[in-house]
Amino acid sequence: MHEYGLLINGQWTAPNGVAEVRSPFTGEPIYRISIAGEAETRAAVDAAANAFATWSQTPAHERSRLLHRATALIEERKEDMAHILAKEAGKPIRDARGEVSRAIQTFRFAAEEAKRLYGETIPMDAAIGSEGRMGVTFRQPIGVIAAISPFNFPLNLVAHKVAPALASANTVVLKPATQTPVSALTLGEILTDAGLPAGVFNVVVGSGGTVGEALVGSEKVAMVTFTGSPPVGVGIRNRAGMKKVILELGSNSATIVHEDADLALAARQLARGAFAYAGQICISVQRILVHESVRQRFLSLFLPLVQALKVGDPLSEETDVGPMIDRSAADRGMAWVREALDGGARALVTGKQEGNLVWPWVLTDVNREMKIVCEEAFAPVVTIQTYQTFDEAIALVNDSQFGLQAGVFTNNLNLAFQAGRQIRTGGVIVNDTSNYRADHMPYGGLKLSGMGREGIRYTMEEMTEIKLVAFNLQ
Repeated sequence: MHEYGLLINGQWTAPNGVAEVRSPFTGEPIYRISIAGEAETRAAVDAAANAFATWSQTPAHERSRLLHRATALIEERKEDMAHILAKEAGKPIRDARGEVSRAIQTFRFAAEEAKRLYGETIPMDAAIGSEGRMGVTFRQPIGVIAAISPFNFPLNLVAHKVAPALASANTVVLKPATQTPVSALTLGEILTDAGLPAGVFNVVVGSGGTVGEALVGSEKVAMVTFTGSPPVGVGIRNRAGMKKVILELGSNSATIVHEDADLALAARQLARGAFAYAGQICISVQRILVHESVRQRFLSLFLPLVQALKVGDPLSEETDVGPMIDRSAADRGMAWVREALDGGARALVTGKQEGNLVWPWVLTDVNREMKIVCEEAFAPVVTIQTYQTFDEAIALVNDSQFGLQAGVFTNNLNLAFQAGRQIRTGGVIVNDTSNYRADHMPYGGLKLSGMGREGIRYTMEEMTEIKLVAFNLQ
């Protein structure tokens, strides 16, 4: 069984605390990892703070070169990293390869954006009394970034925090999810091999109550970037004080299928979008809203695709839906399904549970009070509701405490723009589902879905501060 230490100040350390990472599919231990305490977390923060003095002065071309080198090293280890993802996260191997490819792209975007952190000139003489003056702005790194990442994309969501931080000349202390830390630790090996200076990137694995609290409470941390549950994210925001915060907290995303939509396209994309990685994606399709006039035709296309999905071993090339991350997640998803069925919902596709494996469910006749509708399921379950008017569909999308992304299938350009204007989410995806994401686009939500934006250039703006220098030329 491979053992992993903690990466602190360029060195791999092995404190006394040890834990096992278990396969979500077999339940067997597959890796042994070191667990950090408060002392190790403080040491990592100190290392990052000390490294910031030099790293913040590193030329953009050098930061870009190092990130390009890291990109190449990830690409060299692509298949190995895909297998790590499949084993520790239970992600089907085809999806795992896709995540590694996206992480490569994320690092490549960051390497390019490192050279494009622009400022601007300000016409100071636009103000009365400022004749003969001019101003320039530039962006400065803010310091130590505490990055806290979830289990479901243990490589690419880490990349979305780490790569823009390094590109914008900040230093990082990363706390990956304890269920899936090996991808992040492997990334630590890669960044070290790429030549990143000691202390610029540190990885400490441990509980939120110990490592997370120490990071959020540290006066040397300038920003916390967190992806996870709303209760934890709100708690971080409340304790962060004057630190900058980026929060991505999930959703119960909806997709509209209007009467003029390409139903075959919608069915294909939704069968994928609702059940990829067993629904354990923040922007996974949880609510499908179908115009009443096309409901039967849509279901005749959609339901056979769902029933054809292969559930099983994530290392099998044939698997579409792998295990959920642990038994408690699987049990919770099934409990919410039973609650909906007891409340009058009907199953159009009836799933089942075997340990951590949950087969896809499609439910209809649901209502907004059911948890499977109003909360984030994070399970392979999707609901079907109908509507009569496009305004009603938009109202149903907005009837949520979340607001991350939404999808709209329509060939009417006016309706597409109406959806873009009136749906209260961070992103509206036209003729695709809510779970579309390109790694350079702005990504983030409203309401309980969070605050701030990811997407390399947009994250770099969050991770820097604007400095004005005004000149009196008289």
